[in-house]
Amino acid sequence: MYIADLHIHSHYARATSRECAPEYLDLWARRKGISLVGTGDWTHALWRKELREKLTPCGDGFYTLREEYRLHDDATPEDAHPRFAVTGEISTIYKKNGRTRKVHHVIVLPSLEVADQLSARLERIGNIHSDGRPILGLDSRDLCALTFDTCAQAIYIPAHIWTPHFSLFGAFSGFDTIEECFGDMTPQIHALETGLSSDPPMNWRLSALDRYTLVSNSDAHSPAKLGREANLLDGDMHYDNLVRALSGEAPSLFRGTIEFFPEEGKYHYDGHRACGVCLSPREALEHQNLCPVCKKRMTIGVSHRVEALSDRPDGFVPDHAPGFENLVPLPEIIAAALGVGAGNTPAIIDDSADVRLAVNSIIHSKTFDNGMICASEQSVIVLDKVYEEVKQEFAYRGCYFLNEEEKDKVRNTILI
Repeated sequence: MYIADLHIHSHYARATSRECAPEYLDLWARRKGISLVGTGDWTHALWRKELREKLTPCGDGFYTLREEYRLHDDATPEDAHPRFAVTGEISTIYKKNGRTRKVHHVIVLPSLEVADQLSARLERIGNIHSDGRPILGLDSRDLCALTFDTCAQAIYIPAHIWTPHFSLFGAFSGFDTIEECFGDMTPQIHALETGLSSDPPMNWRLSALDRYTLVSNSDAHSPAKLGREANLLDGDMHYDNLVRALSGEAPSLFRGTIEFFPEEGKYHYDGHRACGVCLSPREALEHQNLCPVCKKRMTIGVSHRVEALSDRPDGFVPDHAPGFENLVPLPEIIAAALGVGAGNTPAIIDDSADVRLAVNSIIHSKTFDNGMICASEQSVIVLDKVYEEVKQEFAYRGCYFLNEEEKDKVRNTILI
């Protein structure tokens, strides 16, 4: 059995890390035990050029990193050689049945050569050069038809199907059925990506989804996010087996998924971010889906949308459903233990540090521009050997240390 994460992005997509390059994707895949990772963004010509430079074909429909680009460190296994599948995401925005539709699609291809062919056809329709995830004014049905007309072996997966604004079932711009979206091309759809804000049990509540393979991917915009959701596959690692696993032709090859806790997803519940409002579907209905603070329309979340379309009770489990496991990413566990956000790393001062410089840097970071910048030093961990020296330096520079009574007051005020 191996782990596959097929939906990711390159550094050519908007709002992504510059480290979304083959060498770093390979490094983080090895760190996390991921055997098959998507390239992301095959529509972008410069990304395809970089992939050709840094990857070499394996002869099985996948690629692997060339040895001269391989990164090394003491924490990463050297005997692992992750493979890359040619993958990408396309956003479509178009009018259908009197409404504006915004749907995202993950497309997996057997080679970069096929990516060249399909990209050549897509660039006659719209701009695929400015963003790794291009936006096309193309009906989802027509994109699907064009894909399979170019490559019969393609894998076509509607992406994060419940996201409110950009998905197949999205509350604001999606559809109520797969057939309404894809029409006569519906039989070509065999797998659906559930997204970070839903998990298999939520999708099992819709009998209409029983014939589809429910896949999960990280949609990573930085290499460190790889594998936060992923798929568990069996059999030899070969493109043909990937097709068989996701199409349902060989269901035993698809063993299940690794899942986020959907409650941690950005769009799980209804809400209005500007007012800090987050409500369950029942609570939202009590307010007529209007923000109780400003009375504006709230974003209808995934849980609400599932409730609206479901025809089964919560807790229903289909026969022979693949397994899944909800996991919390390790950085979030460590961050919670340290009392900081997952993106806010603590400052660590050990006995090798220049104490005066370290303390001065931390104070400057937290006070610059009246503390308005986003600084990472939300907490400080000090080795016991230099603890008193560090504390004295903070005090000398005007920092205040709370007494026990004051600590309790702060805890009772800011902690839930």
